[in-house]
Amino acid sequence: QVQLQESGPGLVKPSQTLSLTCSVSDASITTNNYYWIWVRQAPGKSLQWLGAIAYSGSTYYRPTLKSRISISRDTSKNQFSLQLTSVTPEDSAVYYCAAKEGSHVPTYGLALEEYDYWGQGTQVTVSS
Repeated sequence: QVQLQESGPGLVKPSQTLSLTCSVSDASITTNNYYWIWVRQAPGKSLQWLGAIAYSGSTYYRPTLKSRISISRDTSKNQFSLQLTSVTPEDSAVYYCAAKEGSHVPTYGLALEEYDYWGQGTQVTVSS
């Protein structure tokens, strides 16, 4: 069973950079046709797709975040990471990493349970 685990600071100050890492076990992040995804859910709001990195290393970002977001990977550690710069309190949410197999990158409209695998989520609060 593939397992994903998010890690990173739970509190980030406004204007700073949010950095999270997803550690993957029992599957390689270079496995063909797998996409490795970051999503978040703020209180009272629906799940929001942030971006993804493909098995090939190609990256895909939510257009409204494109100037602030970066997703990278470390294949030697079988991890992928999220960086979100210039955060504001509106970036406070539970952040999840997820994975889904497919012929193209999954983007908007999926519920967490529609991904093949997902982590338990980590709360990130942006506050001074």
